[in-house]
Amino acid sequence: MPPPRITRHLPLLLGFLIAVGPVSTDMYLPAFPAIARDFHSSAAPQISLAAYFIGLAIGQMTQGALSDRLGRRAPLLAGLVIYTFASIGCALCWNVSSFAVFRLLAALGCSAGVVIPRAMVRDLADGPAAAKLFSKLMLVMGVAPIVSPMLGSAVVSFASWRMIFAVAALYGVVAVFCIWRFLPDTLPPARRTRIGFVPVLVRYVTICRERAFITHALTGCFTSACLFAYLAATPQIFIGHFGWSTAAYAGLFGLNSMAYIGYNQLNPMLVNRYGIGPVITVASWVLLAACAGLLAVGLFSGGPLPIMAGLLASELGFGLVMPSAMVGALSRHQAHAGSASALLGTMQYTGGAIAGLAMGVLGNGTALPMGIAMFACAVGALLAASARPQLIFRTAET
Repeated sequence: MPPPRITRHLPLLLGFLIAVGPVSTDMYLPAFPAIARDFHSSAAPQISLAAYFIGLAIGQMTQGALSDRLGRRAPLLAGLVIYTFASIGCALCWNVSSFAVFRLLAALGCSAGVVIPRAMVRDLADGPAAAKLFSKLMLVMGVAPIVSPMLGSAVVSFASWRMIFAVAALYGVVAVFCIWRFLPDTLPPARRTRIGFVPVLVRYVTICRERAFITHALTGCFTSACLFAYLAATPQIFIGHFGWSTAAYAGLFGLNSMAYIGYNQLNPMLVNRYGIGPVITVASWVLLAACAGLLAVGLFSGGPLPIMAGLLASELGFGLVMPSAMVGALSRHQAHAGSASALLGTMQYTGGAIAGLAMGVLGNGTALPMGIAMFACAVGALLAASARPQLIFRTAET
């Protein structure tokens, strides 16, 4: 039985499900100072963010293999049920350790919403067609980074930061209903794999040995780590150091998210005209230049305006590199797209966990630690991009 056709509502629904990731991170960024005060620990927010990224890294390895074996729909439902209950646990936590544990559990469930929709895209399309579908997903998903910090800021202004996780649990409930009611399974039973734990590990090793996968995945991994360093550091910089209100910080974050959406929607046009390889290369250089500017600002103790300019420029790299790197990494793995997508996500969020912990340990409220971390990640992305093989895609849409 062939997979379902790409209907008008399918990108909307998949984008809503993938958005559970940014909702779970971006909505509580404005609450970082409040969380630090509540737990009497300046590193508590970054520890919780790192625990979340570790959970995503671990969870995606499991979710990818499960979705290749059981289909896409059932693991997606189970994962988001876990996410919903763990978010309630975050709202009720009593110390830094319990908060980190519930964040990790939430990420283990949320990982289904991150990895499986990507695999569903690969079930349905490849090459430019997949890039176009990914960009549609990113357009929907891009609303979350704009709205989430504003919603989190509003919640913190009239209630405890714990209410943010009550809202996240409600998001989980809506996501579960939408999957149960509207989402078809894109992986027919005939294409599902029936293999055990050891063969799954062998498969991951085999995927990693494929040059197109590992080079594109590392490009995306370093780019994601660059983004996560920015996520972890900017609340300290703008709210803690410069004294901005949570609403002003949410506005800045929303502006950068709008830039990300705009750049992301350029991606299909640029890929169709120039190819995935040149788009990744040029965008990686732009990201490196933007991060070099942020490093210079940190070294010379610049004010908020040059930092804002550097972050805005870096969004071009995020918006163009990440979807193209996803397509390149998954291009030769249709037979086990779930596993390849899981490995890709695991690499990205492992980098995110390291970046988040680094900002928790090294962050001092200035832009210098962030600039160093982002510049180092941008260098890594450019080196990985330079090692990619040339790919040839089919151009027909599914």
